[in-house]
Amino acid sequence: MPKQTGGAAMKVKVNEVEHHVAADWRDETLLTVLREHLGLAGTKFSCGIGQCGACVVHVDGSPLNSCLISVADVENKDVLTIEGLAGGDGSLHPLQQAWIDENVPQCGFCQSGQIMQALALIGDTPDPTDADIDRAMSGNLCRCGTYDRIRKSIKKACLLYTSPSPRAS
Repeated sequence: MPKQTGGAAMKVKVNEVEHHVAADWRDETLLTVLREHLGLAGTKFSCGIGQCGACVVHVDGSPLNSCLISVADVENKDVLTIEGLAGGDGSLHPLQQAWIDENVPQCGFCQSGQIMQALALIGDTPDPTDADIDRAMSGNLCRCGTYDRIRKSIKKACLLYTSPSPRAS
């Protein structure tokens, strides 16, 4: 249930849109605010202790577990969630398209965190080896065990990825 609003609002920029979040949400996790206050349910709650990677978002371009940071910690910073990854025209980001093409999701629960972590990887390492992928993705768990397809999708996305922007071009 959403909290009552009151007090001075914080400014939180999510997916290039500035939101005002009531001060009484200040101590809540970014994950809780994204899902409960802003209605962005693509970022998933799973372990709540930063061990599974289902809640990965980007803050100022770096992947972080949103279950571990308070919304106050991202005030005046840029947050990118899975909902903001596609282009404004609805075009999918190369990672999203590769995930579909390679039929990665089974239950799909971990996929937003996997994709957001993979985004950081391909931004830093445009042509990753299997070892690079395994190392970068080691904090993201998939109960369905689709790791081979995830690896293949990341490699495919690297071939499609031409934009320096994290969003689809």
